[in-house]
Amino acid sequence: MSTGFSAYMAGRPLPVDAPQDGALVALTWQEGRIEHWIRFGHPQYEHFLDKHSRLVGFAPGAIFGFVRWASNDYGTVSSRIDILQAVDRFAPYQTLPFVRPGGELLLSVHGWPKVERVLQRIDAIEALSIDPAAVAPDYWRHLHNRLSVGQEAHPYTRLQHRAWLKRRSILR
Repeated sequence: MSTGFSAYMAGRPLPVDAPQDGALVALTWQEGRIEHWIRFGHPQYEHFLDKHSRLVGFAPGAIFGFVRWASNDYGTVSSRIDILQAVDRFAPYQTLPFVRPGGELLLSVHGWPKVERVLQRIDAIEALSIDPAAVAPDYWRHLHNRLSVGQEAHPYTRLQHRAWLKRRSILR
């Protein structure tokens, strides 16, 4: 980990232009060692700390996929994917490493076989020309629950997506 990266995540002040609402995510990329990246989502803020790390921010309500992978000389140490919804500063949230302050956790899996299945689902959603950040939060919860008990999840469909978009327009 770089010095700039750990300093920001150790509770030190954020950059003055950092958003006050939503979620701020610390990303690191050290090829073949530590790789934290955003699989999908639309950051509204980006701040480079050094050549290996940066901060990205998401607006309240934004959904994003955060992948963390690490290895050592003997192979993969950890792999996980978390799908979160950023919250405003007054809403309850769950804490998560490298996410400040946290977010609503929609899906959280670890271990390469499960992570790979989630990545395949994301690819399938994109193949339908649907932005994974616009997918119904309930679907991510469904996928999490099915994976946690070892069952196959239902695929996300265009019909389900249209229903979600109509429901969301009514809720606003």
